[in-house]
Amino acid sequence: MPDGIPDYCAERKGLIMWIADKWKDYEAIDASGGEKLERWGDYILVRPDPQVIWDTPKTAPGWTKRNGHYHRSSKGGGEWEFFDLPQEWAIGYRDLTFRLKPFHFKHTGLFPEQAVNWDWFSSIIMEAKQKDPARPVKVLNLFAYTGGATLAAAKAGAQVTHVDASKGMVTWAKENAAASGLADAPIRWLVDDCVKFVEREIRRGNTYDAIIMDPPSYGRGPKGEIWKIEENVFPLIRLTAQILSKNALFYLVNSYTTGLQPAVLTYMIHTALVPEHGGHVESAEIGLPVTSSGLILPCGASGRWKNL
Repeated sequence: MPDGIPDYCAERKGLIMWIADKWKDYEAIDASGGEKLERWGDYILVRPDPQVIWDTPKTAPGWTKRNGHYHRSSKGGGEWEFFDLPQEWAIGYRDLTFRLKPFHFKHTGLFPEQAVNWDWFSSIIMEAKQKDPARPVKVLNLFAYTGGATLAAAKAGAQVTHVDASKGMVTWAKENAAASGLADAPIRWLVDDCVKFVEREIRRGNTYDAIIMDPPSYGRGPKGEIWKIEENVFPLIRLTAQILSKNALFYLVNSYTTGLQPAVLTYMIHTALVPEHGGHVESAEIGLPVTSSGLILPCGASGRWKNL
């Protein structure tokens, strides 16, 4: 395994999870009463989290000395309340830089728990490049958002195709690439419907050595198409299996949908990939360590396939 890349699976408090515990610029300080207290660089935010159904004393100073607080509305949605928070700032992870800004529905433009997956596939890419420096490693990142996985793959040495239906998110991802010194990296930026793009790639005969996808629980396409992850994710996994190269390296599916447990991700990926490509599938919850309690905050699940 390349130097500097950690072992990812940890056991704490009787739980087996993949834990994003290598951050320096991000910290989950505390979690209680449906909210989490976080440090993003120099700024403290309070944001709602549906997983935090326990209620413990909020003794950490940040609860009252926050820079921003997203208040969820009982009617749906919510709004930010700011206390000396800039419109935009940046944090780093390893050699990557991410530009953050609070925007609709509590988000900042980054999911820090995904760092555990960035480290996992970065080691696979670097190992492949060390074995054969001349080999191009082609990675497809679907529902690519602001580019965390794209930048991690590019930094590790891959050629990345970044696909997202939102022009604003693709623009934001390009800004993150520039901030990370990857403005000239071999990244293809596409504003497109992910399913239709994959269908076209099948017709073109194009293949990829790795596929990453972070599909939303619910969404609408540019022409009003409805996406429901429970109905659409497995057909998409089967579609993308058709564009994996014969010597593919890895495959990653993330889910923030409660109904898609790790075992479900394992079964879907195994069914779609293993009969044709072999390899090994494993899935687990991903999480963030909480400083005040030492517990791990669950943040969805990931399913991983790796060629043996």
